[in-house]
Amino acid sequence: AEVLAFAEQHGLPIAIKAAFGGGGRGLKVAWRMDEVAELYESAVREATAAFGRGECFVEQFLDRPRHVEAQVLADTQGHVVVLGTRDCSLQRRNQKLVEEAPAPFLEEAQRQRIHEAARAICAEAGYVGAGTVEFLLARDGQISFLEVNTRLQVEHPVTEETTGIDLVVEQLRIADGLPLTLRETPAPRGHSIEFRINAEDPGRGYLPTPGTIAAFEVPGGPGVRVDSGVCAGASVSGLFDSMLAKLVVTGATREQALARARRALAEFRIEGVASVLPFHRAVLQDRDFSGEEGFHVHTRWIETVFAQRM
Repeated sequence: AEVLAFAEQHGLPIAIKAAFGGGGRGLKVAWRMDEVAELYESAVREATAAFGRGECFVEQFLDRPRHVEAQVLADTQGHVVVLGTRDCSLQRRNQKLVEEAPAPFLEEAQRQRIHEAARAICAEAGYVGAGTVEFLLARDGQISFLEVNTRLQVEHPVTEETTGIDLVVEQLRIADGLPLTLRETPAPRGHSIEFRINAEDPGRGYLPTPGTIAAFEVPGGPGVRVDSGVCAGASVSGLFDSMLAKLVVTGATREQALARARRALAEFRIEGVASVLPFHRAVLQDRDFSGEEGFHVHTRWIETVFAQRM
């Protein structure tokens, strides 16, 4: 009844989200009033199965926004510092595939507002540790708070690369009761892009592809970092996360980072299981992502635009 009342008051579409969820699970979008109740029950079941808790909350759903987040560090002395922004708009099924820092093509006023809001939210909550405050940037420029992820995220290396700060070290220092080593947002040093290298088949709806890795050859060179825990001969189970590696490419500018990423992805070789490498290579050739004619990627871009071009 409360969900229906919210939909009637604020209008459709609405997002029904698992309160203890993540990774796109336990998230349902209702576009019609007659599907609200059914989708709510579905979200509760999915949340209970995945997270052991079925509580859900409801909010307005923004169609095709950008996903922009701020990396925050907060110590036990009450200091809160925003290290910068990341764009994580390139997603499939609400799960991120590519992230970059700093978030490109933001107006300075938008960047400042995101920084201020992230700092204020963490200060008000008395937050301690490393965390990420996530926002949605609508096509009309409206910025909406999404959530706080109370951990280091998969995409934290792009912030490390553009700030020179080891976030794991800072997290341990904070846990030890030590003050932050910085008091203000550092100036970004270049541009960094992370590609999640998953064992998934883009040609089959990104289905996981368990199996044995026959070959695993990673690229190298200036500005190229690969974080991975697999090698040739490793077995990929369908029971766990499908990520094989994170390819992090950094350059003095976004253009240089893109050029280095094209080379690195061309050199990356995985055999034995299907991977998203062909997808990433194709994305880097797409004008919507490369930005020559403006940045047109949004959270539903893969299924609504990119899939039609492939």
